[in-house]
Amino acid sequence: MTDLQVSADARHCIFTGSIVETMDGVPPTRIYELDMESAGDLRALTNGPNSDRSARYSPDGARVAFLSDREQPGNFQLYLLNRSDGELFAAPPVEGWVEYLQWSPDGTRILLGAAGHGADVAGGQGAVASQQQTRAIPSWVPELDTGAESYRWRSVWIYDLPANTTERVSGVNANVWEASWCGPDRIALLASAGPQEGLWYEARLHLLDVTSRELRKIYTPQDQLGCLCASPDGLRIAAVDAVCSDRGIVAGDLVIVSPEGGRKRVNTQGVDISCAEWRSDKHVLLAGHEGFDTVVGVYDVDADRFTETWRSRELTTGGFYATVAGIGVDGDCVLAAESFTQSPEIGAIRRGRYERLKSFELGYVAHAAAIGAVEARSWPSTDGLAIQGWLLRPLAAGPHPVVMFVHGGPVWSWRPFWLGRRAAAMLLLVAAGYAVFLPNPRGSGGRGRDFARAVVGDMGGADTQDFLSGLDYLVEEGIADPKRLGVTGLSYGGFMASWLITQDDRFAAAVPAAPVSNHVTDHLLGNIPQFVSMFLADRYDNPSGKYFERSPIMHAHKTKTPTLNICGALDRCTPPEEAAQFHSVLRLNGVKSALLTYPEEGHGVRKFPAAIDYAARVAGWFHEHMPP
Repeated sequence: MTDLQVSADARHCIFTGSIVETMDGVPPTRIYELDMESAGDLRALTNGPNSDRSARYSPDGARVAFLSDREQPGNFQLYLLNRSDGELFAAPPVEGWVEYLQWSPDGTRILLGAAGHGADVAGGQGAVASQQQTRAIPSWVPELDTGAESYRWRSVWIYDLPANTTERVSGVNANVWEASWCGPDRIALLASAGPQEGLWYEARLHLLDVTSRELRKIYTPQDQLGCLCASPDGLRIAAVDAVCSDRGIVAGDLVIVSPEGGRKRVNTQGVDISCAEWRSDKHVLLAGHEGFDTVVGVYDVDADRFTETWRSRELTTGGFYATVAGIGVDGDCVLAAESFTQSPEIGAIRRGRYERLKSFELGYVAHAAAIGAVEARSWPSTDGLAIQGWLLRPLAAGPHPVVMFVHGGPVWSWRPFWLGRRAAAMLLLVAAGYAVFLPNPRGSGGRGRDFARAVVGDMGGADTQDFLSGLDYLVEEGIADPKRLGVTGLSYGGFMASWLITQDDRFAAAVPAAPVSNHVTDHLLGNIPQFVSMFLADRYDNPSGKYFERSPIMHAHKTKTPTLNICGALDRCTPPEEAAQFHSVLRLNGVKSALLTYPEEGHGVRKFPAAIDYAARVAGWFHEHMPP
């Protein structure tokens, strides 16, 4: 469940939900509406074909605007639904596919953010090239890649409801990653000068005058920007300025920027903000994370005061970081809540109290009963820095074989998410008697800017000790069996799984997924070279620098750990060559290694039945090399 929004009268909420009818590909999505006053009465507003998503009520509540690729898979365009009679009609299509939409404050226009057919999607969504339009050309014709093809660009369009027209309003020299109405006639844009995925790390906040098409820069972030939104009167823009490793995965400091360029960094009392929504010209609903906890609150602009309204260690929301949808101006909201042991449900927070509105429990709780305990743990790293993490213990008594899962990023964090989404291997392992260890090392979200920044320029340095000290702690506590320790992870987690087994001989088995094994080739072949230079603070052409020093292939002769290397053939940010290189060098050094390449996957395994196969193979590798 994603894209929640509450109607203006607070009686209904809409959301995007997945339908799993066949184990084939990515499940399609539909738009649903929940009656918040009738014990969870739920109805589907759309029925495809293909997928419908990103629904938003018009300000007067008369219509629902949403995106659908019903005419052509992957080509999302704008559709509108009249709530009174159910009439549905398509807006004139834009050039490219629409990623997001937003109603204007007066409800007469809709802002559309579009990407060209063929533009890359973000790493968190798979890091694949989006589908290009079918070209009627002979199969022998070569493909030319200059890096500046027109289809790579992202732009902003406006749909005029009374006139039933769409018009592009952003210029050809601004690649727009994110946009929001800023009053009736201006748009706040997060834009870069070029379309390459890595340029997102250097994007700046601009203001576009819709009438004159004048574009001017108004804010340069300290790090990266996201969660862009503006007050209804257009006098203030809210955004999150944060250390980020992935586009769209943002949690950090809330900043309020005026159209004239004034700015204020808000004191949110230690909470890393990941979601912002203006509920009036003076009030911003916020959600985010502090340590182990998910937090909701509201910021009063006039009083310059953040007020926490809800906090939970047991419940969080789906998505990479917490998101909520507001009710009124006092911090009340709805959310898609979940936990390690609870299926997703739609809940409401009113006056600081949580209540369930609609559960989607379909048997998960019975499987989660295999989790004997969920524990929030803390330990000192070798330099004394306090590190946190989660431990899922099986029902049997310890010491346990332990599989450490390293999260992606590095700027992200583990929290109490539903294991039925893309973490089925964790549940399989716990049910078989393994403990699952989920550390949040330096660089993780939810611990403030300085904690996140500690990994910038030092990836594979001090963070290495955060993981090893965590395993030492579990062994000392009698929880972990030192002879049966495994490590796995995806993206940064894949890099770290490859790196750790070359730095320490304690691991009985490893499964790196979507890894980086050679920072030089990842810089030159991947689509986000800025990420590599940022998190290593070096250059790829420095033969004595960290590109070489921190590459697992350069240390592969030090390990004997049996390793299953996993990659997606379509991955643009950690190309499959990275896993293939580590597999080859391990075999050259006499280490047991296997290379598993999913031909239809990108950055992570998302499609059925591949996702089931992935979970089974991960669990199977640990069963083989460190049996419970």
